Amino acid sequence: MSYRLQLTGISKQYPAVKANDAVNLAVEPGQIHAVLGENGAGKSTLMKIIYGAVQPDAGQMLWNGQPVTIKSPAQARALGISMVYQHFSLFDTLSAAENVWLGLDKSLSLAEVRARIVEVSRNYGLEVDPERPVHTLSVGERQRVEIVRALMTNPQLLILDEPTSVLTPQAVEKLFVTLRQLAAGGCSILYISHKLDEIRALCQHCTVLRGGKVSGEVDPRTQSNAELSRLMIGAEPPRLAPRELRAGAVALKVDRLSLGKASPFGTDLAGLGFELRAGEVLGIAGVSGNGQQELMAALSGEDRRAPKGSVSLFGQDIARAGAHKRRRLGLHFVPEERLGRGAVPTLSLAQNTLLTRTEAVKAGGWIQQSRVQRLAEALIARFKVKAGGAGAAAKSLSGGNLQKFIVGREIDAKPKVLVIAQPTWGVDVGAAAQIRGELLKLRDEGCAVLVVSEELDELFEISDRLLVMAKGRLSPPLPIAEATVEKIGEWMSGLWTEQEGAGHHAQA
Repeated sequence: MSYRLQLTGISKQYPAVKANDAVNLAVEPGQIHAVLGENGAGKSTLMKIIYGAVQPDAGQMLWNGQPVTIKSPAQARALGISMVYQHFSLFDTLSAAENVWLGLDKSLSLAEVRARIVEVSRNYGLEVDPERPVHTLSVGERQRVEIVRALMTNPQLLILDEPTSVLTPQAVEKLFVTLRQLAAGGCSILYISHKLDEIRALCQHCTVLRGGKVSGEVDPRTQSNAELSRLMIGAEPPRLAPRELRAGAVALKVDRLSLGKASPFGTDLAGLGFELRAGEVLGIAGVSGNGQQELMAALSGEDRRAPKGSVSLFGQDIARAGAHKRRRLGLHFVPEERLGRGAVPTLSLAQNTLLTRTEAVKAGGWIQQSRVQRLAEALIARFKVKAGGAGAAAKSLSGGNLQKFIVGREIDAKPKVLVIAQPTWGVDVGAAAQIRGELLKLRDEGCAVLVVSEELDELFEISDRLLVMAKGRLSPPLPIAEATVEKIGEWMSGLWTEQEGAGHHAQA
């Protein structure tokens, strides 16, 4: 049989870890092939080797039966290999169209590229405005730019790293239709995802990596989630026990919050209102770019333009208060961008604890370094963070491990209110189960938890009540027992009536 791509004995050693250890992988033409593994299993390194961004220490690669050495992404693209990274590779100050143009050969003018983006976006249901500067786009919108850029090269092999983490259920269905169309036309797809249901629904073959080695190859359509989990992490993730809502007093209240967008490409917030009580998890669903960033900024204190009285914490007006005052009152915040906002990339984990934790800072600003060190080490141990110790730079961690550290830093602060965006984005099933379990433990201890997530499965698993955000507006609240994926998916397009939640509004 002739393979589109064949890897034999691929190995890659980094100073602290062997990322790939004699990996074999074969992908047929037109095959949708999943690569599964927990954070740090070596998936991303392997994909970067195929894409020419990283050079292997040993092993051979065959492309359409011919030996190749891919020295750069440009060479990979010339061969017909396209990749969509989980951590995006876009220039913030350029427009979406300019970013796409940079990744293509220069036979097309910028105007032609703009027109093609509109056409490809429409064909594949991936909404992209070619004129928008990338720094104004949310995480989900940036991902759509990356996917459109990859599709415009008409690839023979498309590598997708966590492509659905920021899409609605309906958009995921649409993307799957697109991928099946591409595969039917002979394009091979390497698909990395932590969502086992997706892999079983979409992929015909699955290679499982564990600790840099291939731990199994299966047809995912014949496997259960539990069987795939066992191959991946050696165990099934723990199940979260359901419990009855015992919400206490109102902790955080948003009342008629309307706010003009801070940037020309932001989203206006229109009359938002909800109450978050002690001892409950309130989930906010929605596709990225519908006002979630603006709401988070108003709640965290990054945007202090909110009308007086529109945001209150335990009855105290904090609409114009800074982040420091909010933290003093017990509100902690985890942003969706890990590097750059949740953590400073070049600083050590120990130094990064000082962004939001002040226990080791004495009067006059003196820092007790040994105490900072101990706090970071305790977080690494408690949240099972794989890192080279408290002195490791934040940027040296895999995305999932950095996420565990940042979430752990805020949970460990014993907040009274925790506002958290995308808690398990790009995190493997074991780490996701751990983070969700910690959030529920926090809730059971009486903390009020607000979770903004595009992972519907996650929201259904941990929320007591759900809201949906669309076009800068919030739906009525819905008890989780009455929520369905179809209904929430519809509401994510803005299709709700105030009456639908009127019966629950009074209880909210």
